[in-house]
Amino acid sequence: MNKKYIDIKLIGLSLTIIPLFFIDISIGSSNISISEIIQTLFGGEEESSIATILWLIRIPKALVAILVGIALSISGLLMQALFRNPMAGPSVLGINSGASLGVALVSLSSGIGLGINSISYLENFGIWLTVIAASAGAGIVMFIILLVAHKVNDNVALLIVGMMLGALTASLVGIAQYFSHPDQLQEYILWTFGSLGGIVYEQITILTLFVILGFIIALTLCRSMNLMLLGEQYAKSMGLSVQKYRILSILSASLLAGSVTGFCGPIGFVGIAAPHIARVVAKSSDHFKLLPLSAVIGAIGMLICDTISHISDSGVVIPINSITSLIGAPIVIIAMLKGRK
Repeated sequence: MNKKYIDIKLIGLSLTIIPLFFIDISIGSSNISISEIIQTLFGGEEESSIATILWLIRIPKALVAILVGIALSISGLLMQALFRNPMAGPSVLGINSGASLGVALVSLSSGIGLGINSISYLENFGIWLTVIAASAGAGIVMFIILLVAHKVNDNVALLIVGMMLGALTASLVGIAQYFSHPDQLQEYILWTFGSLGGIVYEQITILTLFVILGFIIALTLCRSMNLMLLGEQYAKSMGLSVQKYRILSILSASLLAGSVTGFCGPIGFVGIAAPHIARVVAKSSDHFKLLPLSAVIGAIGMLICDTISHISDSGVVIPINSITSLIGAPIVIIAMLKGRK
């Protein structure tokens, strides 16, 4: 009965994505009614200005919002399970900072700096270069955190180490910024604000492949995450290879967070907030339930944030990172207060 109840919740939340998707693509510098959207998408009007706006700008942006929400929420859930810390996430533990450093070294370093926009003109090679650099930076930070986790059992100390790694990577990025050209610096600063726009369908395909790969790896780890809830020694007694589990968790989280950061810039709080909301909805710690719920809630959250980001009458798009922080930070604070109670 409980499983059926959870399935109904999951289906209901999944169906919520559809109206939110249409609302998201209807709002912008020029609002488009839902009826016009349906007529354009399903009525065969491919030459109109509305069709151009929808197919080239708003639909890709909404698709990226869904992919980003799925990737960051799963990445956050993986790290919270790995470190057994409900406050763990790509931004808090320095994963986003590591990914940003990877991109900065490619786009800002004197002599080899190409610039974010310049990289985009290198077609597939430039796309892979950015994503690989971001994933490598995220992976390195994750490995360092994992090594520290072997020596330190205090979760608070581990979070402090993550913050210090974030400060260290920020200082390295600052050095790269100091020696970069002004155009490269401006491009990189705009990139750090986070953006879901400007990504073409070819890039969306690559991002989708990364998200699918990370999701499949995470799906195979659900049983391991459930075992780790009862302690490392118990998990080992049940035949779990803890080292393999940690490596796969790092790989999946780095692919998900790194690829999103490579394409969209550092986007915070989604990876922390979505798993917490999933736990409230599921009323369970079973990761077979939490994983799909977190993914769906993350997608819903990013669609809402994207809608809010361009709701201004002036046509100005608010940086997506600002919106996710405004919504995500209160959720994390409430979760911490409830955890203390």
